[in-house]
Amino acid sequence: MLNAGSSRSPPRVAPLADVSIGGLTPLTTIDFPERLAAVVYLRGCPWRCGYCHNPSLLAPVSRRVAGGPAWHDVYAFLERRRGLLDGVVFSGGEPTSQRELLSAVLAVRALGFDIGLHTAGPYPNRLRRLLPLVDWVGMDIKAPFERYAHITGVRRSGDKARESARLLLASGVPHEFRTTVDIAVLPAADVLRAAQQLADLGARRYVLQRSRADDGTPASGWLDDITLARVGSYFDDFAVRS
Repeated sequence: MLNAGSSRSPPRVAPLADVSIGGLTPLTTIDFPERLAAVVYLRGCPWRCGYCHNPSLLAPVSRRVAGGPAWHDVYAFLERRRGLLDGVVFSGGEPTSQRELLSAVLAVRALGFDIGLHTAGPYPNRLRRLLPLVDWVGMDIKAPFERYAHITGVRRSGDKARESARLLLASGVPHEFRTTVDIAVLPAADVLRAAQQLADLGARRYVLQRSRADDGTPASGWLDDITLARVGSYFDDFAVRS
């Protein structure tokens, strides 16, 4: 307890944000364009894509899974990094699956950080509320919208993703759309169809990412050069990321 005449300030208490955190990357240069950033991984996702690279984060948010840092510890870490980091990325899992994400974003933004968001768009109404508060979004496109259930295992998931893509494009927030390609489940024709649908919505930047096996090596099989050229022709800014 501080003495009545003490000039010391009491420690700051992390603003309430009951988020379930699966992990923290203290520093990244690749997850938030043109920023030095930390990445906060939130648990939970309503979809079950077979090639998911973070399956340990898929547990429902209501199931408290041991091992992840507490929110107050993450907040304290970020307080100490003010002036050293430019931004904080909320990733997952699917970060918008947690209702308290908005509170966490507001708290981190109040520390002076730019906010990045990685999402697949399963909750367009939550995304709508978040967009005025974020500085960049990386949105994962799973497949042509009519084929989403084949990838996610959830009916009408493509409708949610399409609406989220429209919201993102209308918001003016800097962004990229990207698709992880495992040709065993997403053949070239589907990649072309997804790219065309995005271009029709008005997307200008698109990235294809090669799926990886459990050991981290690239999955076997990849798109041919003709397919890549056709996908690239739809966009002003197109890249392949390994």
